[in-house]
Amino acid sequence: MFLLSTVTTVPAQSKDSSAGKRDTANQGLLAGYNSKLEELEQQRLTDSVKRAQLETQINSLKTTDNLKKQELQARLDELNSKEANRLLQKKQQIDSLRKTAKGEPVIAFFNDTLFSIYSGIGSFSAKERADATSERIRNLANDYTFSTDSLNIQEIENTLGICYRDRTISSISENDALWDNTSKDSLAQMRLNIIRKAIRDYRDKTSFQTLAKEIGLALLCILVMALLIYVIVKFFRWLAAQIRSQEGKKLKGIRIRNYTLFDSQKQLSSFLMLNNFVKWVVILTAVYIALPILFGIFPSTEDLAGTLIGYILNPLKAIVRKVWNYLPNLVTIIVIYIIFRYVLKVLRFLKVEIATGKLRIPGFFPDWANPTFQIIRILTYAFMLIVIFPYLPGSDSPVFKGVSVFLGFLFTFGSAGSLSNVISGLVLTYMRLFKIGDRVKIGDVFGDVIEKSMLVTRVRTIKNEIISIPNSTVMSSHTINYSSDAPLKGLILHTTVTIGYDVPWKDMHQALIDAALRTEHVLHEPLPFVLQTGLEDFYVSYQINAYVRESNKQATIYSNLYQNIQDVCNERGIEIMSPHYRAGRDGNQTTIPEQYWKKENDVK
Repeated sequence: MFLLSTVTTVPAQSKDSSAGKRDTANQGLLAGYNSKLEELEQQRLTDSVKRAQLETQINSLKTTDNLKKQELQARLDELNSKEANRLLQKKQQIDSLRKTAKGEPVIAFFNDTLFSIYSGIGSFSAKERADATSERIRNLANDYTFSTDSLNIQEIENTLGICYRDRTISSISENDALWDNTSKDSLAQMRLNIIRKAIRDYRDKTSFQTLAKEIGLALLCILVMALLIYVIVKFFRWLAAQIRSQEGKKLKGIRIRNYTLFDSQKQLSSFLMLNNFVKWVVILTAVYIALPILFGIFPSTEDLAGTLIGYILNPLKAIVRKVWNYLPNLVTIIVIYIIFRYVLKVLRFLKVEIATGKLRIPGFFPDWANPTFQIIRILTYAFMLIVIFPYLPGSDSPVFKGVSVFLGFLFTFGSAGSLSNVISGLVLTYMRLFKIGDRVKIGDVFGDVIEKSMLVTRVRTIKNEIISIPNSTVMSSHTINYSSDAPLKGLILHTTVTIGYDVPWKDMHQALIDAALRTEHVLHEPLPFVLQTGLEDFYVSYQINAYVRESNKQATIYSNLYQNIQDVCNERGIEIMSPHYRAGRDGNQTTIPEQYWKKENDVK
């Protein structure tokens, strides 16, 4: 069975391409339809035999035998009615399949489809009929003794055949006519005209004169292309010379403040490289445009022209189509981003208000505002990505999911130590152990905190050494904060002095207090005080305690305190001889510096 797809010759795809478009559903529809056709055809053959017999019997009867003739005529009318019903069933089946079924194309020359065949005849399938018809038409065109006027239509059994001499080129059955909604005679005439026109066009396109013209046009195209490439090369050489002439003039380099991004030589090289790159892009583009024109000259290579153009147009069309189809998702992503952006602005405003003390929340300290905002911002962005993820292009593809899982695996196992430090940093923030500028002692590290991050805490020692301590180490070490209560309650600095039993303890207490009061930054209120911390075998331990507010100046305060203790003790004749100082009193000079005891003798 055939379907005339068009009465004009149209470009077609190759057999493999057409076969590739055929799906399982289409094959199932045609198989079921062909099965029903076989049943109807068997019925038609049986009925046609009976009809022939009845017609013979009617013709053999005498004119006087009317009763017998009426009986036979009734049976003949019944068979004709069954034939009409059979044709109606066929037509209904074809109408139901017309929009979905795809036939086998008859391809003659230059991959042009002439018409399509939907079912077979006898033992020949639709594909076998289409291939055989295509081959016969091509053979006719290559036979130079053949004339298109020699083609004619002949009746062959129950079909009409388009014949040349004793060869049948194509057959038209009743089913073919039903597929095309026409009669067998009309369909045969249309296909005859199509075949004649296809052969004439093929001979015209492959004639010597046409071939000579095509070769001439191809040579002209190659010549024009060569001339165009020559002009392009000359133009870009001239442009390169103009660029070189601007070195030191317009090409003076690129500077960003005090940083030289490109000097004049590098800038010149960059422009020359760009010029060369653009030159080759233009040349390749011109060649790519010229090749389809060149291939389009010859009918046998005309398909290559369309293929080459399709290499560029098809991806561009696909990109434009996908971008257009993606626009609703893109708008959704933009709306989601804007909503989350304004949510973060509100959170940032609240953070500033809390940090500056304008907004007070019971139990929430101002120094928690910034780290809390950072945590909420990260969680907000993470939630935003979760919401946006389904709208991302390719989010449902296995590759996208595989990459996501792989990155998650790397993040989990590659940042285990970092995550420990991050969690420790969060805990430290809310524990409020120290803040920037506090004088602390973390483990064996003594100094001022200069930076707190999610990963490390940096401390500057009194020797200007910057020590970075991982937050996990800070959590596992003991921390002493000297600055937290110093501004309000004061920090007590203390040191121990050991003096012999020959010095009255009251004198020693007063001497240490006076030495502390002389020391800069020591508070007079509350007053310094002395604690006796031990009565050893050879000396008494006196501990002087003094209040200060400048915890970051401990080294200087201690140094001045030690100096003042020495001065006061020397002024009052108190010898600091313990714990291991030994001196014999056999006329040797005292341990007090000479300037003090000379001054004392002069006063006396």
